[in-house]
Amino acid sequence: MTNFRNWLKNTQARRAGIPRLRTMRGLPDVLTLGDLSVVYQPIVSLATMEPFAHEALVRSNSPHWINPPKLFDEAIQSRCVGALGRAIRELSTTHCPGMPLFLNVHPNEFDESWLVQPDDPIFTHDSIVYLEVTESVPLTHFAYCHSVLREIRGKGVLLAVDDLGAGYSNLKYIADLKPEMVKLDRTLIADLADDRRAQVLVRHIVQLCHELGARVVAEGIEQETEMRVVIDCGADYGQGYYFAYPACPAPGVSEAPIEVMRENEDGARLRTGPTGS
Repeated sequence: MTNFRNWLKNTQARRAGIPRLRTMRGLPDVLTLGDLSVVYQPIVSLATMEPFAHEALVRSNSPHWINPPKLFDEAIQSRCVGALGRAIRELSTTHCPGMPLFLNVHPNEFDESWLVQPDDPIFTHDSIVYLEVTESVPLTHFAYCHSVLREIRGKGVLLAVDDLGAGYSNLKYIADLKPEMVKLDRTLIADLADDRRAQVLVRHIVQLCHELGARVVAEGIEQETEMRVVIDCGADYGQGYYFAYPACPAPGVSEAPIEVMRENEDGARLRTGPTGS
């Protein structure tokens, strides 16, 4: 994180309304002394089995902050989610140059106004950036969040709605935000291969997202059967341990799904036979 300590000091000097990091009971070390790291997990085209983009996932090397949710909980208590998010974005773009990135945004970051700073790494990354927001943004904050996102998207950043189906499932949220990408939560994918009613539901959700102009990522794919059924349901992309575990440098796709695609192509050629040429 090049000169992040100086950047943070100067930024907070200009913005006196944000509490200084020295009040955060240990969080300054995480942000400025190299205790943060990121790993990347590919988001895979289900048509080609090649990485379309990578999602950056934060990790803490500090024994006090091993669990990312705990790190964010402390940042919320200390009102420094914006600084934490900025640090993660700096790391993410630095270690994954030239690749499309999915970057998570915590709902509280909208309150601290960090995302609209003109020198944010999302505006200088040398490939496409998708900001992932969840359905958990409070409706009381929706109008303000929408205006912030509109400003960011006006500068070329794209939007992904994360965790669709993870408890809120407000499809009007998709219509209002007009995201370029929607990510289906693992809860919709688990046991999908054995549940015909769930398949009907997911197929219709995918169709609705397509009609609203969004492509669909199926998250949490861990088995071949899950991959096959989300392909059948019309999803555009897949993500999960079946394709690759999060790692740094950014990993490629494991051999198993690639082999499945080859087998499908070989089978299609055999079915068509010489007359299909």
